[in-house]
Amino acid sequence: MKKLYKIVILLLIIFSSTPSFIPSVVMADTTTTVSAKAAIAVDAASGKILFNQNADQAGQGIASITKLLTVYMTYKEIQAGKLKWADKVSISDYAYSLTQGSVASNVAMAKGESFTVQDLVNACLIPSANSAAIALAEKIAGTEPKFVDTMTAQLKSWGVTDAKLINSSGLNNTDLPQANWYPGTDGTAENTMSAKDVAIIAVHLLKDFPQVLQITKQQTLVFDKGGASQTDMVNTDLMLPNSTYAYSGLDGLKTGTTVLAGSCFVGTAQQNGLRIITVVLNADDGSGSEDSRFAVTKSLMANIFETWEAYQISPARISLKEFKTVKVVNGKQSQVAVIPKDDVNVLAKSANVTYSLKFSNSKISVEAPLKKGQVVASVTASTTDKLGYLTGFTGHSISLITSSPVAKANPFVIAWNSFVNFVNKNL
Repeated sequence: MKKLYKIVILLLIIFSSTPSFIPSVVMADTTTTVSAKAAIAVDAASGKILFNQNADQAGQGIASITKLLTVYMTYKEIQAGKLKWADKVSISDYAYSLTQGSVASNVAMAKGESFTVQDLVNACLIPSANSAAIALAEKIAGTEPKFVDTMTAQLKSWGVTDAKLINSSGLNNTDLPQANWYPGTDGTAENTMSAKDVAIIAVHLLKDFPQVLQITKQQTLVFDKGGASQTDMVNTDLMLPNSTYAYSGLDGLKTGTTVLAGSCFVGTAQQNGLRIITVVLNADDGSGSEDSRFAVTKSLMANIFETWEAYQISPARISLKEFKTVKVVNGKQSQVAVIPKDDVNVLAKSANVTYSLKFSNSKISVEAPLKKGQVVASVTASTTDKLGYLTGFTGHSISLITSSPVAKANPFVIAWNSFVNFVNKNL
């Protein structure tokens, strides 16, 4: 990036419980096109869209990029305490059959052996093992179709309603036994969604489970160490360090390829404190190679890091004006001053960035006692340009903290306050 973390003057602050914008500097992408059917680049921290090429177009094949959602659902089960990394997962005849002479990506599995959840997640992300995805789906939901239903429900909770999922792996039905097709689908069915939908999955994965990068950054990992199926897995991502298309700061995420989807890649890289996520679907740079996805991603990332910058807004520059205090309930004082907790970085192509602040609730009240520095509210900083944000994201969240402690009022005052509130509500 040309400049790093410049403090900018606050040009616009808007206080309301609903979004409100005025005309501002337009920071549209200057890149013309990339050699892909659809592509998008976003800021991983805020969901800010930095580049959009047919990214809203539904019906794009996503192939093994599907496994990012499969892995997300697995992390979610572990977080909920329903699954452990060391849990052993048996491989069904269906999953095992795909490892035998299949043209689909897989790891060799000894018949009758069980594998840990950790091994199966690693196999999904590193060599893109389809049987590993199926085994996880069957372990979590009982059957793969039921797992697909949970995947679809998860997408809908994120605001993604135009995706069509039929399995946990991303394979086309033509590569699977008909008995294992999702009910109601035909032989040409395959997982499809828009590039923007894929970006939403990737942002949620990195926000909720950033530890996934500790796997995706590995160029090789051992599968089933010490077991009958022990083998070295090689990452399909050729943009990692010392790889053919190595790119500075890149540490994930996932490749995907089918006849319908073409050459696809979701990449993420961090430079100078800015982490971006890119999605390229059906990439074709004219080489006729699957590696087109890496060449296209490398070009797109270079453009984004060159043209977009993170400008730092320090707390001292944020004037809260009408939102200087919050009401305190049952405290020795009726209100307390609040200040922004941390610096926030907004992305723009110029230091003359225009943005707005939106409070989650302008009439918030908090109950005593309160410590100094306690988070009591939040505000979102959003840049105002034509590219906007991913569905479900509105900008950078800034925590507001108390500038001083507030002790709890004595019991008599609290009792009186409760009585007054009761009277006001019921009379």
